[in-house]
Amino acid sequence: MNVSKRIAALLVLSVALVAALGGCGKKDDTSGAPAAGDKGYSATEIRLAIQPFPLYSPIYVAKNKGWIEEGLKDLGVTVKWTSFNSGPLVNESFAAGQQDIGVLGDVPAIIAKSAGQDLKIIANAAYGPKALAFVVPKDSAITKPEELKGKKVAVVKGSYAHHLLILVLNKAGLGINDITVVNLAAGDMQNALVTKAIDAAVTWEPFITKYDDAGIAKVLVDGTGIKRANLVIYASNKFVTQNPKLTEIYLDAYKKGYEYIKSNPKEAAELIAKDIGLEAEQLARIFSKFDYNPLIQDVDVAELKVVEKFMRDEKLIENAVDIDKYVDKTYLNGAGIK
Repeated sequence: MNVSKRIAALLVLSVALVAALGGCGKKDDTSGAPAAGDKGYSATEIRLAIQPFPLYSPIYVAKNKGWIEEGLKDLGVTVKWTSFNSGPLVNESFAAGQQDIGVLGDVPAIIAKSAGQDLKIIANAAYGPKALAFVVPKDSAITKPEELKGKKVAVVKGSYAHHLLILVLNKAGLGINDITVVNLAAGDMQNALVTKAIDAAVTWEPFITKYDDAGIAKVLVDGTGIKRANLVIYASNKFVTQNPKLTEIYLDAYKKGYEYIKSNPKEAAELIAKDIGLEAEQLARIFSKFDYNPLIQDVDVAELKVVEKFMRDEKLIENAVDIDKYVDKTYLNGAGIK
C-alpha cells in the first residue's frame, strides 16, 4: 500500500530538528572528555533520560531503590535524572548533548540514528504488543479499523505508536489519505476523546488502562500480531565508549528492576505507582503486558530491521540505518547479562 507523502511530512520537522541539533550536541557533550583508562570511566556525572510510563518500569524501580546511586557512590559520580513525555523529546535532548543514556521506542530511536546522531542501542527496555493500541470512545460505533475511513485519528508523530498507525491502516486496506491525522501529545488525548474532537487515538500504557477503567475509551485493536512494540535503551556512543563501567552499572540496575518486577509485582507497583501516575493495582495489571528483560535477542534485532526498512521504504527516514552496527551488546556482556 502506497502511503502518502503527508505521513512523511509529519516526521520532517522532528527529524530536521534532531539533525540540526546533532551538530551542537557534539559540542555541548562534556560528560566524559578524557579517555576511560584503567578505571573504566571518566565522567563525574551520568545524565539519564526517563519517561513516566509503565513501558520503562524497571528504571523507576532502580531509581526508587537507589541502585544506580549505590553503584556509583564509591566512584565520585552523581546522577542527573530528567523526565520526558515522549521519545521525540528524548531525541531532541540527546541531540542537544544533554543526555547520556535514555529509554524510548523503536521508531524515535531509528529516527535519531538516521538523522546522524552518534548513538548506540545498548539494551532492550521492554516489548509488549498489547501495551500499544488504537482506542476509540467507549460509545463509538467504530468496531473495526476499516471503519476509520474519513475519521480523525490522534497520534504522537515520530513515536512508536506512529508506526502502528500506518501498519493497522495498511492491514485494513486504507492509506493515510483516508483519515485525518491529528498530531497530539499523549497526555492531551483523553480530553480530545471525551469531547469527540477526535474519533480514535493510537497510544500506549498507562493511557490504555486509564481510559478503559474510567469508561472513556475502549481498545479497537492492539499490536498483537502486527507490531512487537520494542522499546530500547540507547546511549551516546561517546559516553559509553569512555564510560563502560558506568554504563554497566546502569544496565545492572535495570536488570535488577526487571527481576524485582517479575518476582514482586505487587510491591514493585506500590513502589513506583506515584511516579507513573497510576493506582498500584492498575500498574500491577499493566506489568503483565510487558517483558522487561534487557537482553537483546535475535528476534529483537530482526524486529528493528523490519521497522527500519518500513520507515525507509515509506520515506519516513532519509538515511538508512545499519541495525547490526547500531545495536551493541558489549555493555550487556560487560554487565553479565547474556
